[in-house]
Amino acid sequence: MLDPMHRRPNRSSRNSNSDNMHRNNNNYNPGSLESGRHNDTNANILEQQNNERVSELSDQVARLKGLTIDIGNEVREHNSLLDDMGDGFSGVSNLLGNSLKRIGTMLESGGAKHMCYMVAFVVGVMVFLYWIVTYKGTSGA
Repeated sequence: MLDPMHRRPNRSSRNSNSDNMHRNNNNYNPGSLESGRHNDTNANILEQQNNERVSELSDQVARLKGLTIDIGNEVREHNSLLDDMGDGFSGVSNLLGNSLKRIGTMLESGGAKHMCYMVAFVVGVMVFLYWIVTYKGTSGA
């Protein structure tokens, strides 16, 4: 007996196989072309939406880049202003320190007489400032 591989195919089965092949190859389905066009249209729409979103994102990135550059410039400007203020405060601190040293030297050398003059001067300045504030407050409307 021959094993199944060496059997001759039956003619009727060969004809039915070839008929099936012709039927499968010659199937014309108009819906498949339409769905292909539909898929292409969807792909084009999605591509256009993606391009619009990429454009929006690039605009936002450009705005953020400009904003960060502006922030960096502001920070540099404020740092230079703070450095200048620090230099000014150190200058004022040195001036006040030197003034206090001179006052201390004056008080040590002059005694109580200079101390009385200084207290009188400070009281006079305070009275003068009080008079200016009250005068300007009542007549300067």
